[in-house]
Amino acid sequence: MQRKNQIRIDNLARLMVYILGHRPDEFGLVPDEDGFIMLKELLWALHEEQGWGFVRHGHINEVLMGRNRSLFELENDRIRTVDRRWDLDLHTPYPNLPKILFTPVRTRAHAHAIEKGLKSDKYLVLSQKKEMALRIGRRRDPRPVLLEILPALAAQVGVHFFSFGDLFLATEIPPGCILGPPVAKELREKGRTEPSRKTRTRPLGVSAGSFTLDVARDPDLSRRSKAKKRRGWKEEARKQRRKKAR
Repeated sequence: MQRKNQIRIDNLARLMVYILGHRPDEFGLVPDEDGFIMLKELLWALHEEQGWGFVRHGHINEVLMGRNRSLFELENDRIRTVDRRWDLDLHTPYPNLPKILFTPVRTRAHAHAIEKGLKSDKYLVLSQKKEMALRIGRRRDPRPVLLEILPALAAQVGVHFFSFGDLFLATEIPPGCILGPPVAKELREKGRTEPSRKTRTRPLGVSAGSFTLDVARDPDLSRRSKAKKRRGWKEEARKQRRKKAR
């Protein structure tokens, strides 16, 4: 029994090394600037993998106290691997943007996202794959709403997109660059009656290792936002929405 448990803990350690040190993006995770991921986020990702739904904090503690402990570093509720093979570049915008990206929002934030757009003090997490966007969204809402993002249009008005493996990060998405399912009447009415103090939509991105991207300090973005916007981007967005409605 003891040997069987040790094998299980060793296998868990190997999986944790792969998730944290090699491909966190493959599991819908984005580390913070120090390479850490929140333990609760790691657990969410593990529970989504077949055969690993049994893992609890106690099992991770067994890894951290066992013979594989030198592979990991724990700081409060954050964890990282000593050896990290990925690179998170938040200084160089990704040049070859896909036509469509997907991001989830809570059902109650659907109307606000369509009308006001998406903003985050941290970052929005987007994916080219619907399945990954839904996977990320279901961690915070059992029935998230999937939105389609037009990154080329967003880039025209100064939004920067950063690539992390198979994921993309951005701090905001203007409303004209968002396509989504029709908002239910009751949600529209609720959105009109909610207090005006709620000015931001909470994204369903990864909160593990959240850190602030201060857009106000980006001189290039500031310059672009003050410049005259390229004509036709709103018209193009409406055209895309009409195509979607068909």
